[in-house]
Amino acid sequence: MAKADEVKLAHESHAPVYDLANRVCRSTVAVIDTMVQRGAIKGEELSTLGQLRDQAVQLIQMAETYQQDQAANAE
Repeated sequence: MAKADEVKLAHESHAPVYDLANRVCRSTVAVIDTMVQRGAIKGEELSTLGQLRDQAVQLIQMAETYQQDQAANAE
C-alpha cells in the first residue's frame, strides 16, 4: 500500500471519532450551561465543571479544524 493511501485511510478512520467527539462535547457544553443557569451547581463544583466545559470546547475546536481540513483536502 502506498504511503498516500495509508495516510488517507488513517484520516478516514478518524472521521467518525472526530464527529462523535464533536457531538458529545456540544451536548456536554449545553448541559453544563443549562445546569448553571438553573442554579443546579454548588459554588465549589463550578471550577471542576468549568474545566470540563473548557476541555469540551477545545475538543469542539479540534473537531471543527479536522473537518475543515478534510473538506479542503477533498477539493
